[in-house]
Amino acid sequence: MKKLLFSLALVFIAGLGAKAVAQEVTSGAQINFEKETHDYGNVEFGGNGQCTFVFKNTGNAPLIISNAKGSCGCTVPSWPKEPIAPGKTGTITVKYDTKRPGAINKSVTITSNAANEPTKVIRIKGNVEAQPESGSPVN
Repeated sequence: MKKLLFSLALVFIAGLGAKAVAQEVTSGAQINFEKETHDYGNVEFGGNGQCTFVFKNTGNAPLIISNAKGSCGCTVPSWPKEPIAPGKTGTITVKYDTKRPGAINKSVTITSNAANEPTKVIRIKGNVEAQPESGSPVN
């Protein structure tokens, strides 16, 4: 009988510990993106290389994005500098230099106080078409 009571007590205590861990993960700011990859498809040389990523703070504390960094100088992100309140949305805009023909496969690393993903990577992909020739040859 003592073993049974001891076993039940252990199960109960273990259950309380698991619940406390689960609460730790869900408390605080939470960042969730509508999409994590933007596909430009084929883009004209010098065309519009801007896209927007929408995210929501699904947590219970203000979300603060401290940094967003592109994987190279051709990928420039801008992000909200003010805290995003719980339940509110924000945007990160990424500008890609479309004067570089060829495949696009870049990333932006976001650093925040989000409890679920303090470091988050979003991606852009596509292809920039070759620069058109400037006129016909002269005979």
